[in-house]
Amino acid sequence: MLEEALAEPSAQPGRECVLCPPLRFRINAMAGLPGDPSVLARDRDFLLMPDVAPLADGHVLLVTREHHQCAGDFDARLWGRALRWRDRVSRLYRYAYGTGELLLFEHGPALSQGGGACIDHAHWHFLPGTPGVRDVVEECGLPGTPAEFAALRARFRTGRSYLLVEERGTATVHPGDGVRGQFLRWAVTAALGSAEPWRWQETFGLPGSRRCFLRTLRTLRRAAAALDGPPPCEHR
Repeated sequence: MLEEALAEPSAQPGRECVLCPPLRFRINAMAGLPGDPSVLARDRDFLLMPDVAPLADGHVLLVTREHHQCAGDFDARLWGRALRWRDRVSRLYRYAYGTGELLLFEHGPALSQGGGACIDHAHWHFLPGTPGVRDVVEECGLPGTPAEFAALRARFRTGRSYLLVEERGTATVHPGDGVRGQFLRWAVTAALGSAEPWRWQETFGLPGSRRCFLRTLRTLRRAAAALDGPPPCEHR
């Protein structure tokens, strides 16, 4: 069963995708981590929760509730909602870590399991700070252009995978076809100068990874409570 869960999924909505029900929190359970209770905030479109194999404190995922292959598959309304969530994460980071600067990255596959992306379900990664990931990506010969929504959507519609990177308030899109699996996780570790493993399968469930997950959960949960106030009663 472990080998089956670690295999790169084929992303069939509601059946085989690890970010769709009923499997959404299966990996959390395998690592002994909270599943649905770890969701920091949610609305009808998105869930915000810690990454199950965090690269650093504050590493969270913005995951669509419905199955979309990547952000290039969004419509204009969903894209606007995602940007508002990005701004919310910035506020959480400012309260929790003293800076609203953030890194956003996504590997957007145009085809199922295409371009080295290992999960075909739209999710944005966020980390506090701006470690210089875009520089690492461009040093690999992957130049960026402004990442307007139309640019991502055009790449997706024409069957081209992409790398989305936002740092220092500037978002760029880079070619994503043919890069190694989990390329952007590798780029983050390179930018941070870390010698730690970067593939999530190599770290999830290990003691250090679990502590980082739980520390992120506690820290950002306090920040969310301070910024948003108590959640409404369930019956409302």
